[in-house]
Amino acid sequence: MKVSLNYGRSNLEVTLPSGVTVEMVRKPAMPCLSNPRKAVTTALARPVRSGDVLQAGREFVGNRWAAGASSACIAICDITRPVPNHLFLRPMVECLLEAGLKLDNVSILVATGLHRPNQGAELAELVGDRWVLENVAVENHDARNDADHVCLGKTDTRGTVVRIDRRFVEADLRIATGLVEPHFMAGYSGGRKVIAPGLAHAETITTFHSSRFMADPAAVSCNFVGNPLHEEQLEIVKMLGGALALNTVIDEHRKLSFVNFGEIIASHGEAVDYVRQYCEVPVARQYKTVVTSASGYPLDKTYYQTIKGMVGAMNILAPGGDLIIVSECSEGLGSSGFIESQRRLIELGPESFLKGLLAKSHADIDEWQTQMQLKPMSVGNVHLHCPNLTDEQWELTGVARVNSVETAISESVIRQGDRRIAVIPEGPYVAPYLQKPGGGV
Repeated sequence: MKVSLNYGRSNLEVTLPSGVTVEMVRKPAMPCLSNPRKAVTTALARPVRSGDVLQAGREFVGNRWAAGASSACIAICDITRPVPNHLFLRPMVECLLEAGLKLDNVSILVATGLHRPNQGAELAELVGDRWVLENVAVENHDARNDADHVCLGKTDTRGTVVRIDRRFVEADLRIATGLVEPHFMAGYSGGRKVIAPGLAHAETITTFHSSRFMADPAAVSCNFVGNPLHEEQLEIVKMLGGALALNTVIDEHRKLSFVNFGEIIASHGEAVDYVRQYCEVPVARQYKTVVTSASGYPLDKTYYQTIKGMVGAMNILAPGGDLIIVSECSEGLGSSGFIESQRRLIELGPESFLKGLLAKSHADIDEWQTQMQLKPMSVGNVHLHCPNLTDEQWELTGVARVNSVETAISESVIRQGDRRIAVIPEGPYVAPYLQKPGGGV
């Protein structure tokens, strides 16, 4: 039997050893929109509201959500998310022009968070529309540039200092766009997350990515209840004065399944309700051998992002089991901050590394991903297939090296004494959970 795992821009075909029993863990078939562009224009014409308000301080009549605005800033996700920007950016800009805005007063801001900027051919790929690139100012958010940010104060609950990109804060219309899918610590991506951390200053990001947030048991995939990141993000939206959002959901083949537009909290909530029924997949038992991916391009460009696939699969990994993950890592490990964090993990060991994190009010940049790696490592043994890493890079992963996925699976089922395995081809875009007898979680 062969299985196909998301890997790079295509797939990795893996031949399973004979005699294994396989449970394929994937989304139920998702309906795809037959006319995605029409679905986008329909969504823009029928905004989701929260009461009669789309953005705090502005009331709207009918579908005239841009009426009376003199400027607009559209936030888009960076290259790490396969958002179908090519389907909606131009129609959205055209709506703004029809409402009387001038092109000079419309901007697109890449919500990089603390990731590197997207430039050149990569930016063109991200935007996906030549007309937009030629007619609209497209700029990258820079979380380290103090002058680019406005301080909105502190959150009431946890005292997070909130600094958000000035270009977004000061626009008459603030529009976040993105992909709604499981997120391993914020519950779900998209909506409010595009603003923070997407457009936040480093001080804000390193606060609610500190160990006290990351270690909270509610800061997990698909959960909003008591989730400290989600709660801070909602408060930040309120401090900002609200925003609009265009939300998309795609199937495992990256085709558009859902799109809506409107007030950011209400519209994002609708999108989450839609995607939940597909991405949250019940599994009846834990497995001693779990095979997964980092979801392929663009998420598996770095080892930093690959950790999401490890965390995504850990719910169905039996204690002491083997988690085998494939990732292309075409750009290596990730940022210099993440590399330094991995170096400290290897030098100190998991226990001392984590103890050092707990004493900090602000995380060092990207060390939160190393902290998240400790979660699946505390459950079982992580094995990575990634031919692109150098020997020096491998030493900093902290996981076992896999040259052949087939051999790794064969050795695992023998070592574990169990020929039943689970395979998650789409990686972290699927959120398996252990279903208790009677259907509970």
